[in-house]
Amino acid sequence: MREPNVPKRPLIILFAKAPAAGRVKTRLLPLLSPDQTVELHRAMVLDTLETLQRLRHIADIELHTDLPTNDWAVFPFPRRLQPDGGLGQRLWVTMARALGEGHARVLILGSDSPGLPAAHVTGLLESTADVKLGPTEDGGFYGISARRVTPEMFDGIRWSTAHTLADTRVALQRIGLSVETGEDWFDVDEPGDLIRLTTMGCAGLHLTSWLDTFYQGGSRPNRGIANQGQPAQQDSFFTSR
Repeated sequence: MREPNVPKRPLIILFAKAPAAGRVKTRLLPLLSPDQTVELHRAMVLDTLETLQRLRHIADIELHTDLPTNDWAVFPFPRRLQPDGGLGQRLWVTMARALGEGHARVLILGSDSPGLPAAHVTGLLESTADVKLGPTEDGGFYGISARRVTPEMFDGIRWSTAHTLADTRVALQRIGLSVETGEDWFDVDEPGDLIRLTTMGCAGLHLTSWLDTFYQGGSRPNRGIANQGQPAQQDSFFTSR
């Protein structure tokens, strides 16, 4: 039994869209078929959940989807629906609830950053700053952890642009919250990102299986064109509804 006034363990929340054709990875169309985008999304979330499962000794884990779904039921993590509203509203409400329930720190991850190293995740949890951001190379962020939150913390953010990370830092500092930045990673949103993922060799088991099926009978991109996998249009973290 937890002693009174002793904070609960940190909480890691994975935000993920329910897999449905036409709702996930739409910017990979027409390179991929609608069904292929669904299977890609499923594989990316599966691999991320497997990474988080290895961190259960240091944090509680939850899966929050935008719509009810039975996907990923193999994992025993508690599930919730994301709250209504834009991305900033959903982040704030979710983090405020978790901290209000007594967790010492809450970390929300998006599901668009396959192969994200566990060390990047634990680095966000171990911060002593009020907020720590996990940056993506396109100017957004793959995760945000916090020990303090306010309703104004996401005011004025230009979501899904190259300014998202910088805007968030400015907004947080404006209201007096201390901010740190973690290790860089990348998102998979554009066809070039898929090439980069293939050539880097950082995909997890399920995503590797998906890639093997996708390239069956064809030639995989080689490492010589890996640098072509830079996103042309930013869409970091998870896309607002």
